[in-house]
Amino acid sequence: MRKLLLFALLLSLPSEAKLRAGAAATDITPQEWPVRVIGNFGLTMASKAHDPLHARALVLEEGGVKIAIALIDSCYVKREEMDEAKAIASKRTGIPASRILISATHTHSAPPSRAAKGNAQEERYVRLLVEQTAEAISLANQRIADARIGSAVIPVPDELFNRRWFTKEGSNPPDPYGGTTDKVRMNPPAGSTELLHPAGGTDPGFSVISVQTLDGKPLAVLANYSLHYVGGVPGPELSADYFGEFSKQVAAQLAPDDGRFVAMLTNGTSGDVNNVDFVHPRPRAQPYERIGIVAGKLARHAVEAARSIAYSVSAPIQMAEQELRLSFRKPSAEQLRFAKEALARSDETKLPRNAKAYAERALNLHAGPDHADIKLQAIRIGGIGIATIPCEVFTETGLAIKELSPFRPSFTIELANGHYGYLPTPRHYELGGYETWLGTNNLEKDASVKITRTLLELLQRLR
Repeated sequence: MRKLLLFALLLSLPSEAKLRAGAAATDITPQEWPVRVIGNFGLTMASKAHDPLHARALVLEEGGVKIAIALIDSCYVKREEMDEAKAIASKRTGIPASRILISATHTHSAPPSRAAKGNAQEERYVRLLVEQTAEAISLANQRIADARIGSAVIPVPDELFNRRWFTKEGSNPPDPYGGTTDKVRMNPPAGSTELLHPAGGTDPGFSVISVQTLDGKPLAVLANYSLHYVGGVPGPELSADYFGEFSKQVAAQLAPDDGRFVAMLTNGTSGDVNNVDFVHPRPRAQPYERIGIVAGKLARHAVEAARSIAYSVSAPIQMAEQELRLSFRKPSAEQLRFAKEALARSDETKLPRNAKAYAERALNLHAGPDHADIKLQAIRIGGIGIATIPCEVFTETGLAIKELSPFRPSFTIELANGHYGYLPTPRHYELGGYETWLGTNNLEKDASVKITRTLLELLQRLR
């Protein structure tokens, strides 16, 4: 009888920790100046960085399955560069490339992640970007240790505004190809009497995953929020925008004396959402002011969650990957004619805004491949589901995935495993506007439907 009681007691004792985790960050700030800044149509050169740019990584392992999640302070990174970073990291760590996720934050104040032809300085920066991203994953893997994990979703709606608006008939300017069929306008003048109502909604869910050592020491925070970059960065400077400021503030509050702690803020589905209140215009902010406000609010929520949520020493880790072939859009005969004529004109004042930039994009799509093989990934971390999409994704798609996913909670990381432009839903194609223009959006009309279906199938497979 005593032996049976002892055996029962042993069975009731807490089991040995199953989850292991490691995190690291590497510096990807340019070392040569000035550098070109991507994220706008004009040429902008930066002579310094206001704050450092980083590649951040989190490695998780349980039950013999190990995955890596990396985040780059960049506007976007093409699949080829991400695949190269994965290959290097996989060789150093043994983690299969198919179990490595890399995404960009979407700061609009970063250097090019792909060098312009013949630009040796930019080529050296891209090498730095790729190598340091792989190194962040490698360092995170080296630091892996027993860990515990918890999560929370906090509604933070007050910093989100849909930026696509229905406007009064005849008030929209022509598109870059001279068309006048747009029913909605991106970023209309705030407070304008021409505004009718937004063309879509927002996703207020701020998702937080907190990882600690077994004795409660903060190790990492992985968060997700569906908001475009905030901006307010002077042209001559680089910045990680609110994504980097969030990481800095969370580290200062949770682990002020631990240089190994890493906070990561991934971009959710923010293709049609920004931080501009179009109904109640706000006073003009000072440089970096709005960045600090948004980052500070999210950081406070993340820190409160990390300190109050329940933690578990076990979280099943799974990851599935699948390629999906989609058609590239091609210019119509009329768009092609307009593009050639626009490029031949010396006087741009008689052309629609950014007509030459879009003309070049149209010609590149015309001469380019017919199909894109995009990489989609789904991740399970305990009861949490994560979907990844290599585009700037509309909120409607993110909300649909959250609603239909077998995991609660779920969220989507955009600009993951490449960049193929904006991803409107078919409804928004009919409405027009910046995000649907040929050259801003490069994939077929039903791309969002096919991507959503594939991701839900992957998530179901992980369940």
